[in-house]
Amino acid sequence: MAISGLVITYNEEKNIGKCIDALFEVCDEVIIVDSLSADNTVKIAEEKGAKVISQKFLGDGPQRTHGLPFCKNDWILNLDADEFLDKDAKEFILKGKYLEGNHDAFSFRVKNFLADELIDFSGWYPDHKVRFFNKKTAKPSDAKVHQKIETTNEKKVAVHILHYGWESFEQIIAKKNQYSTWHAQQLFDQGKRVGAMKPVINGLTAFIRCYFFKKGIFNGIDGITIALIQGFFSHMKYAKLLKLQRQEKLLKR
Repeated sequence: MAISGLVITYNEEKNIGKCIDALFEVCDEVIIVDSLSADNTVKIAEEKGAKVISQKFLGDGPQRTHGLPFCKNDWILNLDADEFLDKDAKEFILKGKYLEGNHDAFSFRVKNFLADELIDFSGWYPDHKVRFFNKKTAKPSDAKVHQKIETTNEKKVAVHILHYGWESFEQIIAKKNQYSTWHAQQLFDQGKRVGAMKPVINGLTAFIRCYFFKKGIFNGIDGITIALIQGFFSHMKYAKLLKLQRQEKLLKR
């Protein structure tokens, strides 16, 4: 199997062992790019047979890109520590179906779980991520948050990644809050500027889309909670961008 598993980590001792075991089912090596974890992530990874590269966090895209030269194979399976291949995705890889045609990246469907409960509403399914690509012609973007794979010939396939990202609504909110900070800074650095009503409009639009058009309304309290969280994320991203804009104006005075 000429495939390299690549994972970026920070304090993932709970997940990293299972992640590496699963990767070795389809990969002949696993590379970990660790952001100076303070727990046992590195120790566990090395005991499991992975090669660990220590690197202060550069951002989502740059951190993944940093790991590519350490991968001996062209085909890269770049999962997060809390992501695992479903049976159909394993079959897709092990049977070499990715070698059919001239595609250099594959977008898999993602099943997102809150604890052990599948969230298949409010736009969370089918979620799509490119986690499998050929580094010769495809690579992570430079985005510091929610990077995407830059590819010349991507293909969407109906196989799945299992994402066990959260154990509680509190964890979802905390992560969304952190992502909104990173997103706002990224937009600011790119020269994006918005008006005062942008947070309200986008937050409300995100809530309506997730709750009414993405089946949240049919899923009780969980449906409205997830829709509110999505609206919160969209609102806070632009609210924080507005704050950066105000700070910029003050410095120019």
